[in-house]
Amino acid sequence: MSGYLAERSLFALITLLFVVTAVFFLLRLAPGGPFDGERALPPEIEANLKAVYHLDAPLHHQYIRYLGRLVQGDLGPSFRQKDFSVNDLIRLGLPTSLRLGLSALVVAVALGMVIGIAAARQPGSAADILLMAVNNISLAIPTIIVAPLLVLVFAVTLSWLPAGGIGSVQHFVLPVTALALPYTAAIARLIRGSMVEAQTQPHITTARAKGLNETRIILRHTLPLAALPVISFLGPTAAGLVTGSVVVEQIFDLPGIGRYFVQGALARDYTLVMGVVVVYSLAILTFNLLVDLTYGWLDPRLRVG
Repeated sequence: MSGYLAERSLFALITLLFVVTAVFFLLRLAPGGPFDGERALPPEIEANLKAVYHLDAPLHHQYIRYLGRLVQGDLGPSFRQKDFSVNDLIRLGLPTSLRLGLSALVVAVALGMVIGIAAARQPGSAADILLMAVNNISLAIPTIIVAPLLVLVFAVTLSWLPAGGIGSVQHFVLPVTALALPYTAAIARLIRGSMVEAQTQPHITTARAKGLNETRIILRHTLPLAALPVISFLGPTAAGLVTGSVVVEQIFDLPGIGRYFVQGALARDYTLVMGVVVVYSLAILTFNLLVDLTYGWLDPRLRVG
């Protein structure tokens, strides 16, 4: 197992280096720069700013310098928010994104599994058709439409919940719901399909022939097999949810790193965009590793070593 972890960790570092390299040079190819604005700066002032941030150096020198700081955990200064470094901004935004993403993940997994299991109990029944129809609608309507509708109904019309901000638990109800809905539907479809397929396995048929309780068959025998595709789906999904949703954070005015990413991209704040990309990439690689380790726990046939 230690050899497997070392191999996967090395692969993760190589992948992270590739992502950082690609994003670094792609950002420099984009039109505009961090000091462009509505009013053009005098050439001498712009030259001084570039010298301060080492943007006047050759591109490969900038790249090597950035990698050197990244190895030390320094994501660099923000070009547009001069009172904060990128580390400071991520430190400020990540707790909000974590709170939002983890809450949405728990809601999506819990509801998705309940709906999927309920639909799979009697495939082709009226309940199965109705649940899957609602799921398809949830998948078809994008979050950018669902979120404003939730605000219109529950915040503006009914005045039950606040429309934005982070002052209390109530402020997170609408954004968590908007963020969790499509993932709930996706997980329910995966669980439903996997459960229907798993129920045809010989050991499930044998368990039923022995007269085992249906609940025990589902929880002990069917669900572990049906959960494998969901675990694969949860790797990148968990990373995306935990590191924040750009749309949801913008609509509900949540100061998470997804919002900082949009601001950095619009302002050509290279280091801020790079910092969010690094955090997002690390989250994906970490969750994918956890997914692989979880496989062995759910299915002994897949255990390493």
